[in-house]
Amino acid sequence: MDWSSMRGLEPCILLGIVNEKLRLECDSIDEFRARYDADVVQLQQRLASIGFHYDPMGNQFKHR
Repeated sequence: MDWSSMRGLEPCILLGIVNEKLRLECDSIDEFRARYDADVVQLQQRLASIGFHYDPMGNQFKHR
């Protein structure tokens, strides 16, 4: 799945997919950005709209 197809998903679905990719494929949000050519600012804004933020220590989006 590439970023262009991920960005159109509902935020809750996007959250699950992104956290799975971070857990299994990417060691950081920067690696996720590079691998999927993702707009990380847009991603963080979309997930913030449902109360989630990126936690670099856990390498995942967590609820605030």
